[in-house]
Amino acid sequence: MAAPDRPGSGALQLWMGALREQVEAALPAMLPPRHETAAPVHDAMAHALLSPGKRIRPVLTLAVGAMYRARPARLLPAACALEMVHAASLVLDDLPCMDGAATRRGRPTCHVMFGEATAILAGVGLLNRAFAVLAGEEAPGAMRDRLRALLARRLAAAIGTDGLIGGQTADLHAAGAGGMRGDRRADPQPDLRTLEFIHSHKTGSLFIASAEVGAHLSGATPREVDALASYARNLGLAFQITDDLIDAVGDERAAGKPVGSDRLKTTFVTLCGVEGARALAAELTATAVSCLAPFGRRARRLEELARLLEARDR
Repeated sequence: MAAPDRPGSGALQLWMGALREQVEAALPAMLPPRHETAAPVHDAMAHALLSPGKRIRPVLTLAVGAMYRARPARLLPAACALEMVHAASLVLDDLPCMDGAATRRGRPTCHVMFGEATAILAGVGLLNRAFAVLAGEEAPGAMRDRLRALLARRLAAAIGTDGLIGGQTADLHAAGAGGMRGDRRADPQPDLRTLEFIHSHKTGSLFIASAEVGAHLSGATPREVDALASYARNLGLAFQITDDLIDAVGDERAAGKPVGSDRLKTTFVTLCGVEGARALAAELTATAVSCLAPFGRRARRLEELARLLEARDR
């Protein structure tokens, strides 16, 4: 039996690259038709969605489908919808009233390019379009409408107050993230438990939805969906911790973006130290991999994906 690919090895990178290319090729067609009366918003939506990115969330959806040998064409619209939600969350997160970021993915942020009002409309437009794409998602037989409804409910939950919105709200109230702009009721500096809550919702909720959507579209059993959700929950938190490590000690040339931007925030590195954060990311990655035990060798690529994300430098 051949040894598993090392994280970042050629075969794994080629496989990941092929999934990412499918997403990249499909994304432009998922945007709504461009109307001149709303041209600035269309352009802002395209700027946010099509800027270069890792596409981890839609790739995770496709990777889960690959484990079941599901046709990629069946999963691609939903995978793209998840990337639309992620792009929308970045547009809103970057706003001056939130994190006030000037660059994203090596480009000016949406509000810098198009103005704050247009950026807000673009973020809402991407969220709206994500649900339109799900509504048009094809699923065979009598389960079609029920499956569409299930996917829509799952995505709404990932975005809502028990998901992205809840995590962002907690982040804004945390003094380490600057507190709620214009609101003096900022909470004390967050502890580790609060930070885990923030990022398990702000980052992890969409990871979980990505895995679950892929599982539902591939015909997974409820027990298998739960196992994949647990995998993604740990994967998402490990992903965030690795992001914090890259910002704290990463190489700017390797990262492809400025580092040190979080030095005034409370992060896993500021709370746990560099080695403590690395140990926590490794523990979460190991836990994510252990969640895949029921799938045996079928989950090999998902195991490798978890280790690759832990070892990344960008």
